[in-house]
Amino acid sequence: MKKEHIVDLYQKAQQTILPVMEQFYSVQGEGFHSGKAACFIRLAGCNVGCVWCDVKESWDADLHPDCSVDELVTFAQSVPSDLAIITGGEPLMYNLDYLTQQLQAANIKTHIETSGAYPLTGQWDWVCLSPKKFKAPLLEVCEAANELKIIVFNKSDFAWAEKYAALVGPDCRLFLQVEWSKSEKMMPLVVEYVTQHPQWRISLQTHKYMDIR
Repeated sequence: MKKEHIVDLYQKAQQTILPVMEQFYSVQGEGFHSGKAACFIRLAGCNVGCVWCDVKESWDADLHPDCSVDELVTFAQSVPSDLAIITGGEPLMYNLDYLTQQLQAANIKTHIETSGAYPLTGQWDWVCLSPKKFKAPLLEVCEAANELKIIVFNKSDFAWAEKYAALVGPDCRLFLQVEWSKSEKMMPLVVEYVTQHPQWRISLQTHKYMDIR
């Protein structure tokens, strides 16, 4: 049975095994925590289908190995930082209660980057919500978000941004991030928008400017 057919089973039980595209140590390049060293755990599997996704190779979970949570925690403990960022793919396709429990038991802070399209599992020190038009986020994830990061691909994304800014909590940080291939065209518009709406901040993909992973 293909993994995409048993996502519902994954969501119903704590998982000690997860499909992992990659795990690596680097620097957070985007959003509120940009510039911080962190362990990245990129889970495989996604059906949100963003046309501009830069990690489309993560979409098919069957192409990537399963790893035990114990292995992931051991890797996170092996790096100098006490921060683990869980990303994807779409990590909330899986039940992440056990993963975050074990990471936090090892005194590792837990951050997640998610589209919010699936129910929120796990215990998180930071939730970065980046909603996508292709599969709308759940209200429960909007309300739990510490950071709202909207990818700006065209002019209509400003209205999209305000739609979800109205759904997150009052302390949620608001970011606009130009889609990389549209930087030349859209960055002037984002700069203008933020100057007129100062509740928003600009997020840059600084890791791409620095040419790091």
